[in-house]
Amino acid sequence: MTDYSDVTLYSGGHKGAEAEFGRLAERWGIQEVNFSFKGHNIERIRGVRVLDPEELAKGNISMEIVFARMGRIYSKAETIRKVIQSIFHMVNNGYHVIAVGWIQPDDTVKGGTGWAIELAKLFNRPINVYDQERKGWLSWKDNKWIAETPVITDKTFVGTGTRNLSDEGRKAIHELFKNSFGPAKED
Repeated sequence: MTDYSDVTLYSGGHKGAEAEFGRLAERWGIQEVNFSFKGHNIERIRGVRVLDPEELAKGNISMEIVFARMGRIYSKAETIRKVIQSIFHMVNNGYHVIAVGWIQPDDTVKGGTGWAIELAKLFNRPINVYDQERKGWLSWKDNKWIAETPVITDKTFVGTGTRNLSDEGRKAIHELFKNSFGPAKED
């Protein structure tokens, strides 16, 4: 196994896709930073970085902009605001944004994961989404989704996605790591 200690995964450490990204990062010897905030429950504790109110505020954006960009309104506005602020830190620090979830007919991604993808679009970052319904990887290029299998080549990347990770989604993340970094020690 090659030394990947100079590669960093930025995530949120939630159950499902984010926890799977974290487990695999640890297995491959990749650094892991999980952004959280006080009172937020996450599964991954490796590399946790609890954002204080001042740091969270750096990721503040009008909820009307979020609602308009995502085409929907979220309940629990204060909690979702903090989640959106922490997602800003993930995308601001990681270059390549990789997610697992569902791409909707309006080209947004379902749930909070969708905000990470929208920020990545705004920041003009490489974006890949494993769509659990289509059972395949897609890339955002030229303002549309195209089928393309990703490989992580940058020193920083974001790993995010649904809490409802399917077996196919889990396998897709594992294959992504294997294709990007070669076999892990246990393979």
